[in-house]
Amino acid sequence: MPPASSPLADGDGTKGGTAMEQPFRVGITRDFLKPDGTIGFGDINLGLLDRDPRIRWEFLADEVPELRADQARDYDALLVLTPSVTAATFADGGADRLALIARFGVGYDRVDVDACTDNGVLLTIAPEGVRRPVASAELALLLALGHKLLLKDRLTRAGRWGDKLDYMGVGLTGRTLGSLGLGNIARELFALAAPFGMRHLAYDPYVTPEGAAATGVELVDLETLLRAADFVCVNCALTPETRHLLDADRLALLKPTAFLINTARGPIVDEAALTAALQEGRIAGAGLDVFEQEPVDPANPLLTLDNVIVAPHALAWTDELALGNGRNACESILAVAAGEIPQYVVNRAVIESPRLREKLGRYGSKV
Repeated sequence: MPPASSPLADGDGTKGGTAMEQPFRVGITRDFLKPDGTIGFGDINLGLLDRDPRIRWEFLADEVPELRADQARDYDALLVLTPSVTAATFADGGADRLALIARFGVGYDRVDVDACTDNGVLLTIAPEGVRRPVASAELALLLALGHKLLLKDRLTRAGRWGDKLDYMGVGLTGRTLGSLGLGNIARELFALAAPFGMRHLAYDPYVTPEGAAATGVELVDLETLLRAADFVCVNCALTPETRHLLDADRLALLKPTAFLINTARGPIVDEAALTAALQEGRIAGAGLDVFEQEPVDPANPLLTLDNVIVAPHALAWTDELALGNGRNACESILAVAAGEIPQYVVNRAVIESPRLREKLGRYGSKV
């Protein structure tokens, strides 16, 4: 993988094609890069962009928490990792040229979707890339919690071999696995967990019982799921509707033997209420890849608890995820560069926007 300062990474020329008078310019947020200028994820399939000789791509000059209008205005598409995209991103001509925000992932809680639509900008996500890696990360937490993996690791390192009978794990056969949400990741999780012989429950107001039954999952209301599940996995997007979906009252419905696993977004769970439940032994434990505030404060009391396994919102970060997310994002960019509507559009209302159609027309729109 070339460093960011190399001709290839800066997109300084044709990358195998003939230089165009008006290239399709792609900006990639700089938080993909490590201090040495290499891409931290390794291969993210940027080579796919070489298929179109009109495309020139480069990393943004500055790493920022929120994309500025002056960073957006010179690009036709932006491939975005973590920076926020707000209405200010599109102000002062920021959206005059921009036609696409391609998220490297499935979450878009840091993107102002309405502002994208109002400014004729498509927003796409990468569901194929995260499906298996996030589901397997959830399964890893489930198994680690059930087998008390970290506790036994610490026991061994401390020379307390003889205390192992005090740390019996929890078998999975006959237990209940519940998911808040029944989208791609949850369905993949249930498929991976199938050999363990668990009962599968899900709460999702946007899925029909028939649709759930087709995947071997029983659809129930939220309270029923929380009372019945031995492992509760959060698999929904962060929206105004789901913020603090698991508040103190709902966490109180969990069995004292239950485990909570959250690899989605921290604010879906009331963290203060969860901390209290864990400290007081009202639930057995938690596996957390996400927090209400990120990066997490080192003084956060969750980090002191033996019944909690934590990760820095990166447990699913594997070569498989990098290639898959990159493939989805780059395919979205290639589609727009060809004047087409990409596959995984979040704000589908923008498709009929005259402003978007005018932009796509520059590339030979087929819509």
